[in-house]
Amino acid sequence: MIAPARESALSGFFRQEGARAGVIAVVSTVVFFGGAALAVVNSPNWPRVRDQFFSGEDFVEAWPDVVGGFWLNVQLFFWAMLLIPVVAMLVAVMRSLRGPAFAPIRLLSVVFTDVFRGVPLILLILLLGFGVPALQIAGLPRGATFWGLVALTLSYSAYTAEIYRSGIDAVPESQRSSARSLGLTQMQALRFAILPQAVRNVVPALMNTVVSLQKDVALISVLGVRDATREAQIITSRTFNYTPFLAATVLFLLVSIPLTRYVDWFTARDRRLRSQAQV
Repeated sequence: MIAPARESALSGFFRQEGARAGVIAVVSTVVFFGGAALAVVNSPNWPRVRDQFFSGEDFVEAWPDVVGGFWLNVQLFFWAMLLIPVVAMLVAVMRSLRGPAFAPIRLLSVVFTDVFRGVPLILLILLLGFGVPALQIAGLPRGATFWGLVALTLSYSAYTAEIYRSGIDAVPESQRSSARSLGLTQMQALRFAILPQAVRNVVPALMNTVVSLQKDVALISVLGVRDATREAQIITSRTFNYTPFLAATVLFLLVSIPLTRYVDWFTARDRRLRSQAQV
């Protein structure tokens, strides 16, 4: 056992070291960012860049239209968040089925993930957003917003399906065997024994996918959809000032930064709970 006096001395030492480390971190951060800011504002072209990218008057003028466009980004994000987990889970379950009878289903899921992970998202948006409506197939929607949402769903579902599959593969095989020995079918074993554990294992990875999706919804602007990015482009083409892009950037940051901080908190909490469970 450590004597009380020695324990108190050690505790005081660690507190001092922690305070010193905190002061050093703050000072170094202020020096770094302060030096960078001074270098920028003292550069020869700073006044011109300030007027082109950081004009307060243009920011205020563009803000209402950009906010109106951002509401469409929020709606697309909401619908994609509803559709992607469902499609991804379906693909992951298809690929996890065992037995030769399910070989065609497994092959279909492999083709799905390989194709939609291999095609860059912006190309998929262009192909679906312009290509499918051009076919003029009766009964199919022709709206650019709809096909932009489809492209986002297909691309992110392919990535999310692989995340789900990694969680399924991480569940010990004995869990599947035990479920089957109790008389459960393969689908029942997946539903009641495998998937609940698999989803819990991959929640942190899924949360990071949510952060990426929130930003990538801006790519639908290439279809001419008047979201926040497109509204900023329209205003910029009229005023020849790039400050509207700063307004769009601020809106995305207002959502992405709290979301990122929440993901970090959730991941740390999940790691801490797992460590306590293993003790």
